[in-house]
Amino acid sequence: MKFFSTLLLALSFAFSTTAAQANSGYAKQKVVYHVNYNDAKRSIGAMRNAQNHINALGEGNFEIQFVLHGNGVELLRSVANSNSDAAGRVDSLRAQGVEFKICANTLKGRNIALEDLYFADGSDVVPSGVAEIGKLQQEGFVYLRP
Repeated sequence: MKFFSTLLLALSFAFSTTAAQANSGYAKQKVVYHVNYNDAKRSIGAMRNAQNHINALGEGNFEIQFVLHGNGVELLRSVANSNSDAAGRVDSLRAQGVEFKICANTLKGRNIALEDLYFADGSDVVPSGVAEIGKLQQEGFVYLRP
């Protein structure tokens, strides 16, 4: 009888380990990535972080937004427009449902046309980048600033 109990315990452990390996164990996450710097290497690193985040969470298990304001708008202007690696990362993240929100105050204050930004349209523009970050945090988004 003890043998069967041990066997049953071993089998249940094996099945639970297999199930844990199939599911990373992460609950659905809502995350805002804050970008307010003009640094190509750092911007690409932030997008790499987001991709690693997505890979760990699994398809449909995330809601990720980048909020770009101040110098961060350069991610979609000078960086993505002149760097094919950055442009490819923007395209890939967008294809997976990641949103890039752009501060209207920055666009207006720096006289940047929406057409100058890589793969951006009016639905990407928010009134204020910092206010958008605050709003998202109130909605349960976790704040990350890589």
